[in-house]
Amino acid sequence: MQFEPTRLPEVVLIKPRLFGDSRGFFFESWQLQRFAAAGIDAHFVQDNHSHSLRHTLRGLHFQIREPQGKLVHVTRGEVFDVAVDMRRGSPRFGQWVGALLNDRNHHMLWVPPGFAHGYLALSDEADFLYKCTAYYAPQHERAIRWDDAQIGVQWPLPAGVTPTLSAKDAAAPLFKDAESYP
Repeated sequence: MQFEPTRLPEVVLIKPRLFGDSRGFFFESWQLQRFAAAGIDAHFVQDNHSHSLRHTLRGLHFQIREPQGKLVHVTRGEVFDVAVDMRRGSPRFGQWVGALLNDRNHHMLWVPPGFAHGYLALSDEADFLYKCTAYYAPQHERAIRWDDAQIGVQWPLPAGVTPTLSAKDAAAPLFKDAESYP
């Protein structure tokens, strides 16, 4: 298993070691000792599974209290996964990083507490699984606009295509108006 810090070093791209043969493949998606040795000392309390159609964009979400760390991966299809640093005290406050996650590369992304998270489905269908370090707390859920120019996420959308959004995501505030962590 390889752990590669991204331009936001707390966000880590994880490349599992794949064992494959004519029957299919096997890989470890979580192993406490390996992750702890890589600096990811997470205790997971909840697993989620999301199914999305092409050009569905979910995010950018975070919980202002009871922040969640997320270990994310795709079991079917492909997504562009994004994390945004929401920590005012960080030298990278407001910066983002993205990664292609799909059912061919089997890469995972560790998005620690303190970051907003979202993804865009790039395939006809995408199944997205993620482990969380805190329970979902809807009263503390917040979001920022997916297309906020101040953040400048470069979503891989074809020219002229607007993503499919939830009403909540379409009404999300701009980064400058959003709550953030200390």
